[in-house]
Order: sequence, then structure tokens, then C-alpha cells
Amino acid sequence: MDINQYLDATYLKTPQQAGISEEENLQNVTTLLNEAVQFGYKLVMIRANYIPLAKDFLKQHHSNSLIGTVIGFHEGNYSLQTKLAEAKHAINLGADELDFVINYEAFKKGNINLIKEEVLQGTKICLENQKVVKWIIEVAALTSDEICAISKLIKEIVLENFGMEATKKVFVKSSTGFFKTEHNLPNGATFETMKLMIENAKPLQIKAAGGVRDYETAVKMITLGVDRIGTSSSKEICTNAISSKNSGY
Repeated sequence: MDINQYLDATYLKTPQQAGISEEENLQNVTTLLNEAVQFGYKLVMIRANYIPLAKDFLKQHHSNSLIGTVIGFHEGNYSLQTKLAEAKHAINLGADELDFVINYEAFKKGNINLIKEEVLQGTKICLENQKVVKWIIEVAALTSDEICAISKLIKEIVLENFGMEATKKVFVKSSTGFFKTEHNLPNGATFETMKLMIENAKPLQIKAAGGVRDYETAVKMITLGVDRIGTSSSKEICTNAISSKNSGY
């Protein structure tokens, strides 16, 4: 298993969120890009303002790693117009994949028409520009029934409007990794939530994000049926993979 080709190596903190300077934050992004060159990640997931830097860096180092960014991050409650404007900007900067935070609060309140329009228009702009789109549903904010329902809804909208040929370019993704839970509960992908997403969103692609920090968990997720893993622990996962291979496991 080429674990690196399942990894969306992620650094999405702003300087304010990280409690560091812009220069220090830029260094963190550069460190991630160096790792992408070294380990051959499928994709680096960064904030849109770093896309030009990433494109130049990866090109100079002859890396095949793709570049992804986030839309409506991280709350998801921005207007559709704002999200589409963000998407257009990211596409113009050269992003390969766009991870939209769906308006999960609107979904929880029963505003299904808003969700339908958001998925329709967001998917449309990405596919028309030959980009991959991922819909973050924020599993920690949802009940099991809601996870099933929103996963199925996204699948139905995509199949009805874009057909089976779109299923390789549309993902349902578990989490932002930024959601604040009570009582220190998991705020990202768990095996239970991923099973629900797989059962209800396939044949769309599935991305597990939030909480996948080691090689063993990553392998279990892929075995379960996950197609991509978003993680800030990509280096550790790849290093552990190399160690396991050398140990004969």
C-alpha cells in the first residue's frame, strides 16, 4: 500500500490561530511543502493565500503533489455567494481540489433547499473547472442519523445532476478538525462515523479527516473503504509506514 497517495497533508491554521507570527506560519507551510517533496503526498491542504507559493515550490522541486484549499472554513455558515466567490478565487490561484464546509447548521435546522443549492452550485463550479470537490459535513456536530441523511443527500444531488462520471471527483469528508466538542469528545473521523458515511455516500469518494494521526489508524481507515485521509500527521504516518515495511510487517 502506497500510504502517501492517500494523504492530504494538512496545515490550515492562521497565524492568529497558531499564536505565531506570519513569518513563523509561512515557515510551517514551507516545512509541509518540503515534506511533500520528500514523501510524495497526494496533496497539500493549505489556506488559499499560500497557493501561489506552493505552486512555485512544488514545480521547482518537480513534485507531483496536488494543492488543495478550504472554502467556507471552518464554520460553514457563510452565504452561498461568499463560498462561490472563495471558490472562484481559489481556482484562479491554481488550487486542484476545494474542500467546502457545508452549512451543517442549516441542515440541522431542516433547511434542505439551502443545502441542495449549495451542493449543486459548489459542485458545478468545481467540475466545470476540472477540479475535485469535497463536502465537509462536520460529523462531530451531527447525530448518527444526521450523518447518514446528509451523506445520502449529497450523493443524491451529485448523481441526479452530474451522473456517475462525477463520482470520482466528488468527496464527502468527515471534519474540519476545528470543531469544539464538549467533554473532550472526538471532533473528527472515527471508525463508527466513517462506516456511516461509506454506507450512505458511496459511490462518491470518502475522506476521513480529523484525528487520524498514526499509520495503523490510516491503514484501518483505508481498509474500511476510505479513499483519502486528511491529517496534520502525514510525516509520522509515512515514517511509520517505512518502519513497518522495513520490519517486514
